[in-house]
Amino acid sequence: MTSIGGSEMVDWNLAVATAQRLTRPGPEVSRDEARAIVAELREHARESEAHVRAYTRMFGDAEPPPHGTPVLIVDRPGWVKANVAGFREVMKPLLGKMQARRPGGAGGLVLGTVGGKVTGVEVGMLLSFLSSRVLGQYETFAPPTRELPAGPVKPGPGEAKAGRLLLVAPNIVHVERELDVDPHDFRLWVCLHEETHRTQFSAVPWLRDHIEGEIQSFLGETELDPSTVIERVRQAVQSFTGSGAGGPNADEASDSEGRSLVDLVQTPTQREILGRMTAVMSLLEGHADYVMDGVGPQVVPSVAEIREKFSQRRASGAGRLDQALRKLLGLDAKLRQYRDGERFVRAVVDEVGMDGFNRVWTSPNTLPTKTEIAKPAEWVARVHSKGEAAE
Repeated sequence: MTSIGGSEMVDWNLAVATAQRLTRPGPEVSRDEARAIVAELREHARESEAHVRAYTRMFGDAEPPPHGTPVLIVDRPGWVKANVAGFREVMKPLLGKMQARRPGGAGGLVLGTVGGKVTGVEVGMLLSFLSSRVLGQYETFAPPTRELPAGPVKPGPGEAKAGRLLLVAPNIVHVERELDVDPHDFRLWVCLHEETHRTQFSAVPWLRDHIEGEIQSFLGETELDPSTVIERVRQAVQSFTGSGAGGPNADEASDSEGRSLVDLVQTPTQREILGRMTAVMSLLEGHADYVMDGVGPQVVPSVAEIREKFSQRRASGAGRLDQALRKLLGLDAKLRQYRDGERFVRAVVDEVGMDGFNRVWTSPNTLPTKTEIAKPAEWVARVHSKGEAAE
């Protein structure tokens, strides 16, 4: 897939092996408990579908079609395998360009082999870190495999492509125990969030292709000159170690405070693309949080307690190392996406109602900008005619 002459720019098999070797085991449960947890998560996922579709009205008054995308209850190694498949698919064009730029001959082959293994280990370490933290995920890009099936691929215009909903059972059990909340309520609450993502991509056929196009544009702008990449990484490392503070790079260090490694290695064009992607992801995550809490009081009796404890957990992190890694990887920005996106959705629904909010799904042009996420009234003014209000 990304190999030339037997070597790969990323050794994906090594990435999986590394992640699985480093991933910690989940909480202890008996075999009977594990079966019961899996069965309950499947049932909650099925139940969530009707709740989310009714609450969001993303299909309007029409009868919603079947999803056609599976719900998979996975362990941590299963989550790793699924995400490696997704990374491999999304990164294929960029890795192809990098392969083409690699020196020819034996030296290039050795460089590719060694570099692929080093990168494979690094990807594996990253996935190991994340595999114990993700509760659920709508997998948008990964191709179906025998082990990890996905929804049918329909390449025609306006048709949805493959997808699957992952629920990471050991992580859900770990968090519900850590928070000391009702496990049945918590599992349903998590399923409501993840089902909202599945509904977003099912009801909005163009959404997957739009996001994929933005990702490919971002990757297409990547600097392939090794010296440029090394210099930007060096600047990023300095900003986090504080080595530039008080010296000639003091202003740079101050300016980069709070930014992730990903932010610091971007070109100007990539920053523009990332701004659009950030707005879209804020919308998707905020919408899912809004829905899970909106549906919650009807079907999750302890939703207020769960939300309060879960929000505190999100904000605090597990420790200094965890907080440093979250900042470096940009996960703090993801936490802001949940918060800012939910505020945007709430403000728009309060102003123009749920059907008015759903105009956001009309086309890429009606998606909010990064500025509009922070100022919902500007989105309402742009997308809705004056004087239009909620029914």
